[in-house]
Amino acid sequence: MTGGPRLHVPSEPDRDRFHRRVLEGATLDQVLGTEDGFTSWLWERWRVLERCGMDQTQFLSVVRAYRREVWLWLIGERSWGQCCSGLIGRVGRRLARP
Repeated sequence: MTGGPRLHVPSEPDRDRFHRRVLEGATLDQVLGTEDGFTSWLWERWRVLERCGMDQTQFLSVVRAYRREVWLWLIGERSWGQCCSGLIGRVGRRLARP
């Protein structure tokens, strides 16, 4: 990602909190997109994206397109490192588009 931000893999969030919300009836899109959801949690750690031209709505779109991998992390089929690294790559490719 030449010229773009260097995103880090932050410490793993409380997976059980997000997973529990799904088990209680929330859709995955709700868990991803609410004010206290997964995307907001990650946005707070990657605020540098704003300076690179990506707003929170665009970021939510990227995360929603990646929902399958987030789901696999939520159910324990992917590690946090795998999930987050893949999302970093996806964000980088989105920022690299003209």
